[in-house]
Amino acid sequence: MFLSDKKIQELKIKANDIRESIVSMLVEAGSGHTAGPLGMADIFTLFYFHILKHDPKNPDFAERDRVVLSNGHICPVLYATMAHAGYFPVAELQTLRKFGARLQGHPHREYLPIVETSSGPLGSGLSQGVGMALADRIDGKDGDRFIYCFISDGELDEGNSWEGIMLAGKFKLRNLIVIIDRNNIQIDGFTEDILPLEPLPDKWRAFNWHVIEVGGHDFESLNEAVEEAQSIYEMPTVIIAHTIPGKGVHKFERDYKWHGKPPSKDEGKLAISELRTLGERIKSEHQ
Repeated sequence: MFLSDKKIQELKIKANDIRESIVSMLVEAGSGHTAGPLGMADIFTLFYFHILKHDPKNPDFAERDRVVLSNGHICPVLYATMAHAGYFPVAELQTLRKFGARLQGHPHREYLPIVETSSGPLGSGLSQGVGMALADRIDGKDGDRFIYCFISDGELDEGNSWEGIMLAGKFKLRNLIVIIDRNNIQIDGFTEDILPLEPLPDKWRAFNWHVIEVGGHDFESLNEAVEEAQSIYEMPTVIIAHTIPGKGVHKFERDYKWHGKPPSKDEGKLAISELRTLGERIKSEHQ
């Protein structure tokens, strides 16, 4: 999965556009989560525009990679990325959290069948991903595609997460790759104040996982991490991606209070102005 300098610039521009969409849809909805979606925009952009085996025009094709979003509250980044990738019109993003809309506050397959799972209760997604990976093992298809499970660091407070981690380690599910949004915040504060997770890499290794740590905003390093994960055949892999919550908007960055609230209209205008300035800077870097 070679990543050229030109492609990296394209991904940076696309991620910035996706961040603009996230802010816009949250302002329109008047509710939702800000910090996590902005922090994960680079990772979702890399996956949907470079890594995933998928087809927006044929989203149900059998050999597709599976994306499981466990921390469903960051769905604005999933919706925005899928829209920009061509799964549905970008204009539909403005229906986020509206009554009867397909884009609910957590992904819901009944409303939006092109997502792989419904999510909401934190800690459940990893077990769903383990089930998918085991099913592919049973069907003899575990070499055909990958199950990518995106989880938050805060939901590792849930015991259900560690049950899934243990089971995946036991069965050596090499087709399961977990990406942790290690942004160090949750709704009540910083993770290490609420329920400390460190030493997080050692804990996953103790459960028989291959562990990779990477900066969550470095496209080249992220791409190399996924390539490494795909090459591991002895065990499942977890990529601990260190991200900045609220990335791209100075007012939102690293402030846990933005975990679960949307920008006001005025805050949204300022955020989009800042993102557009950043976008122009990115475009000028390689001219």
